[in-house]
Amino acid sequence: MDGGAQRAAAAWENDTLAPMDRLRLERADSPTPGLVEGTEPGAGQSSAMFVHAHSFEDLTAEAEEEARRAAELDESGEQCEDELKVLVGEKSIKEKPKEEEEDVCSEAWRSHKKHVFVLSEAGKPIYTRYGSEEALSSTMGVMMALVSFVEAKKNIIRSIHADGCKVVFLTKSPLVLVGVSQTCQSDKELLRELQYIYYQIVSLLTLTQLNHIFQHKQNYDLRRLLAGSEYLTDNLLHRLERDPALLLSAVTCLPLPSSARDVVSSSLQAAKAKNLVFSILVAGDRLVSLVRKKDQFLHHIDLHLVFNLVGSSSSFREGEGWTPICLPKFSTAGFFHAHISYLEPASELCLILVSTEREDFFNMSDCKQRFLERLSKRSAYQSLKEALKCPTYAVEQVGIPELRHFLYKSKSSGLYTSPEFPVVYQSDKEQRRVMGLYQELHSSLHHPTRPLRIFYRCGETENLMAYVTNGFELYLCFSPLATKALAYSAVSKLLKWIRKEEDRLFILSPLTY
Repeated sequence: MDGGAQRAAAAWENDTLAPMDRLRLERADSPTPGLVEGTEPGAGQSSAMFVHAHSFEDLTAEAEEEARRAAELDESGEQCEDELKVLVGEKSIKEKPKEEEEDVCSEAWRSHKKHVFVLSEAGKPIYTRYGSEEALSSTMGVMMALVSFVEAKKNIIRSIHADGCKVVFLTKSPLVLVGVSQTCQSDKELLRELQYIYYQIVSLLTLTQLNHIFQHKQNYDLRRLLAGSEYLTDNLLHRLERDPALLLSAVTCLPLPSSARDVVSSSLQAAKAKNLVFSILVAGDRLVSLVRKKDQFLHHIDLHLVFNLVGSSSSFREGEGWTPICLPKFSTAGFFHAHISYLEPASELCLILVSTEREDFFNMSDCKQRFLERLSKRSAYQSLKEALKCPTYAVEQVGIPELRHFLYKSKSSGLYTSPEFPVVYQSDKEQRRVMGLYQELHSSLHHPTRPLRIFYRCGETENLMAYVTNGFELYLCFSPLATKALAYSAVSKLLKWIRKEEDRLFILSPLTY
């Protein structure tokens, strides 16, 4: 075993929480599709910001200690409910009026392509995407009966396929999640979406609190604690259908000159505090900069949940928000506390400061002021404002006439880039259709038993190509007149363009405290 392999093995044996340092070859000027991970366009020059999916969870001593204290204190349901109201923002998130809920017996309810149900292991309804939980209580009871019947036979029910419909089950004690779909998504893709819903619920309550509730009362109605937070789950499901970030398990960045981004990152780095773990500056759903505590890594799922929280509530625009939030891929045991505020009332720039200390509001507020003071003295703030006027780019910049749209993900950095949709896909219906096509390509590339490396598909309205290597994933949408030979040559040309623009499109040198 060589020295690098020995160091990697030792890191796993010693339970190191940082991602492994991979062999980083000299970055090529003219990339080819066979690049290894760590050398592809968009790969970070230093350590990554995010942990890799399905690798490990980061549990700090502080979070474990907080979990032990939470377990020792028999917190009442009323206290948890008060914290949850702070989290979801009472002023901006309201319960769905009963008259707006669909009749579960109607044809409109049955015509939806995808349903999501959440219930407890006692069969109590917790959430449904469409209709009311009360009207579906008997249906959810049948679902739980199926799960229990199979478990009694020492087995696990994973999915049911019948008449073009998939029913996928995910049991995450003390919850059971069920997805019913008439789309082309694979079971694996549907399970990934159910995982997101599970993590959304855990982020509101923590797994410690969930287990505590159901250990004391198995038939507890969890809707009492989650009342008012339904819009968070609704909005997350909406994102799962339309946001490439959740499909690719990645995050996109605001296109910004690297010099300006470096100033923003260094300003965040300088505005640090003892209990500060993550400093995140976002513009809508686009990451501007992320500075983390050394040896602490954020999972992309946790960042997506933070984006969902900020995007679902307008109350954070009214001032400086202070809210408990569980980052379930970091630790399911307890809450962090996040200071959330916009740099200016009408701006899309939102600063999120994540602390381990519950009484740290004023320290985090001071960090924000120090960041703003440092940033306002530099020209980078003006560059940020200019970038917000054009937060994306046109596909025409690539210089491939037949190319309409693409998604490119750097595996080592966990970041992706994508142009704005062209005129032909401007309608919401067309964008949803294209995203559905990307989901089909993604399912084909990541099939659990027959994964593909290259996939090319001709259609009446567009031709599609998907390409995956050790270093990147690439999904391309061409005009229907494009040929397969052109598509292959376009891959190399596009990679060269991304390499040329990577300083602007990606965060190549993330900083730490």
